Amino acid sequence: MTDGSPGPTPGFLVWRLANKWRVAVDRAVAPLGLTHAQYSLVASLHGMQRAGERPSQRRLADHTGLEALYVSKLARALESAGLIERTRDPCDPRAVQLALTEPGQAVTRQAIAVVQDLLQQLLEPLGGVDAARTRAFTDELTTLLDAPLAPSAPIDENTQGTP
Repeated sequence: MTDGSPGPTPGFLVWRLANKWRVAVDRAVAPLGLTHAQYSLVASLHGMQRAGERPSQRRLADHTGLEALYVSKLARALESAGLIERTRDPCDPRAVQLALTEPGQAVTRQAIAVVQDLLQQLLEPLGGVDAARTRAFTDELTTLLDAPLAPSAPIDENTQGTP
């Protein structure tokens, strides 16, 4: 940049990359009847089920980083589409457990393959999925995601803009 500005901030670049990825995944999984958010939910659920878990909506929300209310909305839509089943947790009647149906498993396997191909394309400039630069990039992202953020202080409109 020649106008004297320092260039884009890391936050701006992360935001741009996240948006680029979301749009690319949305387009890639649309033919399977999924959105990026739905894909995130079913792919996570697929992995958790393979590990022997039947997670609650809350557990899946924590795992994906999505709001619990949003996971509930997505789960209802996926249930209507016949891709997941929602059942009451026998140990906690307030909790709802989620599981992929057989058609949901088939669609999810297809979607995972499509997104893996997309991921390879995205990471090609770093040498591909298995490259050392990609592993370092993943480690850096994990470090940032694992760092807690302190809640922001509320903005006091009476003192805003005063030194």
